[in-house]
Amino acid sequence: MDVKSFSFEEAMKRLEAIVRLLENGQVSLDESIKLYEEGVALVNSANSLLTSAKQKLMTVSGESVSNE
Repeated sequence: MDVKSFSFEEAMKRLEAIVRLLENGQVSLDESIKLYEEGVALVNSANSLLTSAKQKLMTVSGESVSNE
């Protein structure tokens, strides 16, 4: 699954679904690892989208962009 093409909302929805699957405990170890890896990719993608949105807001508002 190409998580980079997901919007922030799509990434969060899929991440929530992954958490439910993992908490359910009904998936195999191999599938759990794949889901975990997908979850990490989703978190990284969502974080990148948030950083980009923050930079856009700072530019629009005229504030300097920091790395917080």
